[in-house]
Amino acid sequence: MKNLKPALIAWALSVGAALATPQGFALHDTPQPVANVRYEKDDGSRGDMEDFRGKVILVNVWATWCVPCREEMPTLDALQAELGGDDFEVVALSIDRAGSQIVRRFYDEIGVTNLNMYVDQTMLSMTALRTVGLPTTILIDAQGRELGRLVGPAEWDDPEMVSFLRSFIE
Repeated sequence: MKNLKPALIAWALSVGAALATPQGFALHDTPQPVANVRYEKDDGSRGDMEDFRGKVILVNVWATWCVPCREEMPTLDALQAELGGDDFEVVALSIDRAGSQIVRRFYDEIGVTNLNMYVDQTMLSMTALRTVGLPTTILIDAQGRELGRLVGPAEWDDPEMVSFLRSFIE
C-alpha cells in the first residue's frame, strides 16, 4: 500500500487543477530534490532535513524581523495543531542571526505552542532552498522531495489550505 502513495501523488501533480491549489501555491510537474539543510533545535542540538524523512513537511523559511512572517506565524501554529503528528509537521525554520533566544522570545510573545523551533543562524538554508524572499514555504514529501512552494505570506489555517495540504498527507 505504501508504494501506491507516491503513484497517487504523481498522478495528482499531473492533473494539478483537480487539487484545488490555493492561490500563490506553485506545484511542480515532478517532485524536485531538496538540499539537506542544517539547523539548531530549541535544546541546542543540531539536526538536518534528513531527520524528517518519512513524513510530509511544510518548511517555512522566516525571520522575526520580517513583518509578513510574524503575521502568518499564528496560522502556521494553528495548522500544526490541526494536522501535525507522525505523518506531517510544520517546520518553521528561522534564519535569525541572533539565534534561538530571539526566536523563543517571539514564540512566547505571540503564544506559539505547537511549533518546534528550528534556527539557521548561518542563513545558508536560504541559498540551499533557493528562497527569493521571506517568507517562503516549501511542501516536501515523505521521500524528501519538493512538491511545490509559496513565496509570501498565507493564511495556513484557512480551510481550503488545510484541505489542500491534507491531500498530500493522506
